[in-house]
Amino acid sequence: MTDMDKIIMNALKEDIPSGDITTDNIIGENSESEAILIAKDDGVIAGLNVAQRVFLLLDDGIIFKKVAEEGQQVKCGDIIATVSGNTRAVLKAERTALNLLQRLSGIATATRKLVDRVGDIKAKVVDTRKTTPGLRILEKYAVRVGGGYNHRFSLSDGVLIKDNHIKAAGGIKNAIEHVRNRIPHTIKIEIETETIEQVQEALDAGADIIMFDNMGLDKMKEAVKIVNGRAITEASGNINENTIYDIACTGVGIISVGGLTHSVNSFDISMEIN
Repeated sequence: MTDMDKIIMNALKEDIPSGDITTDNIIGENSESEAILIAKDDGVIAGLNVAQRVFLLLDDGIIFKKVAEEGQQVKCGDIIATVSGNTRAVLKAERTALNLLQRLSGIATATRKLVDRVGDIKAKVVDTRKTTPGLRILEKYAVRVGGGYNHRFSLSDGVLIKDNHIKAAGGIKNAIEHVRNRIPHTIKIEIETETIEQVQEALDAGADIIMFDNMGLDKMKEAVKIVNGRAITEASGNINENTIYDIACTGVGIISVGGLTHSVNSFDISMEIN
């Protein structure tokens, strides 16, 4: 069973723990229906394969036809997909399929807006680990559909020394030295900084990636000049549609945005039986 199937099966068990008491007592076993999925807003579609899989896991005889393409910009009223097959299965799958499709499309839409704001400036918009528990692999996929990039997937993927690590280790230099002596040479070390002094200390200690956490624009520009290409630079904190362009103009290489996954609005989609 794939990771996607595990996520979907858990969601279906949550929504249909012991049958659908409404559908099973209204709709006949052999009833067949056709339905359409309709966009109720303007945005970017992501997760069509996920929605399709929800229906097929309930009934592999259901026919799911994509009208929109993954990553396509759609408008309110556009038909995204059609579904046909056993009515009971279609209705039971509806909410789980829509929940996942709406969530992923909301993330892709939010990502596309930020990517468009950055424009031709050479700065990558990336996500964080601030994801919905259990949905990380899907949510990070949606970021890529929206034109963004992924930061680390888990604590096992890379070293990111944050403020609490620094405090516990007794400083930036100690933290970097401790971890460098214990990890393979192939793994990069990233460290979070809040001041120009910390940026210099991280640079002197040999950090591979230096994050500027909640720095003002002037301080960030100064930090980029200090680093001068000797490490990858990353901006983080209070980044949105109104601030991201100016942040990109400071010269940072990466802009990480937790809001892409932790506080994004779902994209409104409905299913209507013909």
